[in-house]
Amino acid sequence: MRLGLFSLLFLLFSFPAFANIGDMPKEQQLAIKYIQALTHQDYSGLSHFYNRESIFNDRTAGRKYIGKRHILQFLKRAHRGVLEYNFNIEHMFNSGSLVVLIGNYRYKGPGELFGKPGRIIDIAIPGVTTLKLDMTHERIKEHQDLMDYQTMADQLAVQ
Repeated sequence: MRLGLFSLLFLLFSFPAFANIGDMPKEQQLAIKYIQALTHQDYSGLSHFYNRESIFNDRTAGRKYIGKRHILQFLKRAHRGVLEYNFNIEHMFNSGSLVVLIGNYRYKGPGELFGKPGRIIDIAIPGVTTLKLDMTHERIKEHQDLMDYQTMADQLAVQ
């Protein structure tokens, strides 16, 4: 009996619990779709999320792009040659149409992008992404990143 109970508890806690995307608030669902398009470098899909007033702001790097065309041009340049790119979301919440995503962005790509020519770089940058959404048109009003670039620099120093 005791072994059976222990086995059942072990089995239950061995599998991670994943929320069904359909169970999330609609704002978080839209945020996930957007982040997937971003990390899959799906520029056609991303173009549906932006309009002329959309803002992409990396506050930590001091870079701001306004409008669909400028944002997509920036992303295409930034993603050129990237082999892998994903965002591991550790926590997400929203307050109305403001969605906050906390996690780390993982990049694997040519070292030229990071001042390390001839090498393949693999880094994970902790950060917070906030998305201000237009839920009526399912668009991004503002994408703002706050990234821990010191951690990135530390990782690059050893590669």
